[in-house]
Amino acid sequence: MSITRRNFLLFMGGGASAIALSSLGGCIKNPSPAPVEKAKLAFKPIKGPIPLETAGFKPEQQKEQYSTYEVVDDLVLPEGYQYQIIAAWGDKVGDSRFGYNNDYLSFVPTGENEGYLSVNFEYISAIPWMQTYEQVIGKSLPFEEVKAALKNNSSGKNEINAFALPDHDPIKVKIRQISQEALLDQGLGVISIRKTADGKWERSNSQNDRRISGISGLNDGRYLKATGPAVAVFRRQQGQGYIDKLGDRIIGSFGNCAGGTTPWGTVLSAEENFQSQVPEPVYADGTSLVPGKRPFALDDEELYGQGNVFGLAGNKYGWIVEVDPANPNDYGTKHTWLGRYRHEAVGVRVEAGKPLAFYSGCDRRGGHVYKFVSSDKVQDPKNRANSQLLTEGMLYAAKFNPDGTGRWIPLKADTPIDPDLPSHVAGNLIPLPKSPQAITSKDSDKQTLFKLPESVESFYFPMTKDEEIGQYKQKFQKLGDLYAGNAQEKQGAILIDAHYAANAVGATCTGRPEDTEIAPNGDLYISFTSGSPDREGGPDIRIFKGPKAETPYEYGWVMRLTEDGNDPAALTFRWQMLATGGEPAAGGMGFANPDNLLLDKNGNVWMVTDTSTGKLNKAVKNRTDDDGKPAAISGLFGNNTIWFIPTKGEDAGKAFLFGTGPMECEVTGPCFTSDEQTMFLAIQHPGEANGTRKNQALETREFLIATTTGEEFVQTRQVPIGSNWPSKTTDAPPKPAVVAVVKAGSI
Repeated sequence: MSITRRNFLLFMGGGASAIALSSLGGCIKNPSPAPVEKAKLAFKPIKGPIPLETAGFKPEQQKEQYSTYEVVDDLVLPEGYQYQIIAAWGDKVGDSRFGYNNDYLSFVPTGENEGYLSVNFEYISAIPWMQTYEQVIGKSLPFEEVKAALKNNSSGKNEINAFALPDHDPIKVKIRQISQEALLDQGLGVISIRKTADGKWERSNSQNDRRISGISGLNDGRYLKATGPAVAVFRRQQGQGYIDKLGDRIIGSFGNCAGGTTPWGTVLSAEENFQSQVPEPVYADGTSLVPGKRPFALDDEELYGQGNVFGLAGNKYGWIVEVDPANPNDYGTKHTWLGRYRHEAVGVRVEAGKPLAFYSGCDRRGGHVYKFVSSDKVQDPKNRANSQLLTEGMLYAAKFNPDGTGRWIPLKADTPIDPDLPSHVAGNLIPLPKSPQAITSKDSDKQTLFKLPESVESFYFPMTKDEEIGQYKQKFQKLGDLYAGNAQEKQGAILIDAHYAANAVGATCTGRPEDTEIAPNGDLYISFTSGSPDREGGPDIRIFKGPKAETPYEYGWVMRLTEDGNDPAALTFRWQMLATGGEPAAGGMGFANPDNLLLDKNGNVWMVTDTSTGKLNKAVKNRTDDDGKPAAISGLFGNNTIWFIPTKGEDAGKAFLFGTGPMECEVTGPCFTSDEQTMFLAIQHPGEANGTRKNQALETREFLIATTTGEEFVQTRQVPIGSNWPSKTTDAPPKPAVVAVVKAGSI
């Protein structure tokens, strides 16, 4: 379904009477309601690549207005707005540097017009990172020597188990050097900033500025800590799989995507695609696969397995990390009661006299929505002692019923086994855990050098037929039947294997849940980015449908989830789809692949999108494929975007285009200052597919566009190849950076 004015007013809790909070989505939350103002659009929407009902052109004008379009390699904002670079890849931060692919942002004020800006650094985009590393960082890495060595690999793969090589091996030394620099550019960081008298933001470089990287603890003793049941697994001396012998000490954090901010001033950083650097599957006792199952890999377009050479244990990654930006000695704590999976954002619900509730999604195709509920209740929401509430509680996974109801399933040993049916899932695949007896380890730490990483299909049961589910339920009755150890170790193993454990108890497979935002009335809003399946799974086709009930549906949704009794500890809920991505003529709102959501103090919604780089501006010459089925049309939507959706007045429930990002980038981490005079944004991976734009390279591509009434016509589009952002000078290296967006004249 597409959004309606009525639905969107319901989304925000009642139109003109909706309570608005200051500073959501990454900034400290202000519980004081703002005075209700009559909604007024404060900007003229920019012109995007496809016709929109909010763009100001009548259907009869749209063919002429959109017959040509020029994509721009810049952060394009409405007239009257401008941006300023706050920090970019390679800038100095404490005794380290500003990392790569900045994502989630959190601004915690320390005074008027000053505070800590915490920044996630998600991953390495291999093409631009390798291409520009020496130019930006000022030193070289042995990429070509390692590539040449891997080309001689008899297996024909560009991979090697560097962990198994002798420490003095020259290739291992070079791989260690590359991996160390790549992991250094991931993790999170804290920088101090302030607004000057002339309206500009500047770095104030306090003693609290620091990096927490993918190698923190490796050489400097700055290990991360852990709490919760998985600590019992980390401390194992023996097990079915690999043990790193560090106990509950953890080397680094990487894959840091979105996050959340607590009322007591700490920042939560979500480790997402950790499986690119370390093995994701675990044994029934929660121990890791040996490092060689995710070998180091390098070629012109790939750089993964960065944890391999260091022997990092895969079960220590994929968690939520809590950091106090005001404490220079805090290098992060991983709270294992929140579960290990491909975390995206964290929705933080903290109310005095009630248990604490944290919501998060697993950003994979077929991933689940989770809720952690603390055992004890919150006394004072701003008390820093609330961090202790994260050390004891229960993790639940959501079961969405087609009738709009749902329930939370606890991930604990006595929960019944009850998987969904593969026929309910796009792609007909539900991977399920094997029994403890089926997956005992026969691996050694010194295995064949070029063995491929263990795949999901071979390590878990790939259920593709409904009758297989019945057989599985006959063999296993309780979740604890699938895991090994004493009670604490078994609970730890379940949390470590949360995604597959949730599959086993029947949690609903969803469409890549990315953001989880708490509204002023306690409702949870979830952005689901895509409903397409892949080899790991897909969403429930009874829940995730297009405007015309089509499945699978690529372009995303926004859902509202309301806890029964408005109780954060409730075990049942109601849900409703409120917005659907896609073309206006097809019933969508004009955007594709919704990601981060941000609510301003008047209750209006700001949203950014996350269309995969390979789909951005990809030519669309036909609307059907060779089999007569609907063709992929993601390329129509151009670069990733920023949207504004008012919730009051005559424009309530309409999506207005506020900005477009540079070439091949994702716009992430929208965050307001307390006065909402500045919005911070992270520009991630400009030039991800083509690297540096050389000599102003440009391609002309054709797109079969539809007017808002569905009439098709051809658009000729000019598309830059690669990026020179943020400097925007010819042949300049593209660099991820954080910007401050303000009205013109305030700088």
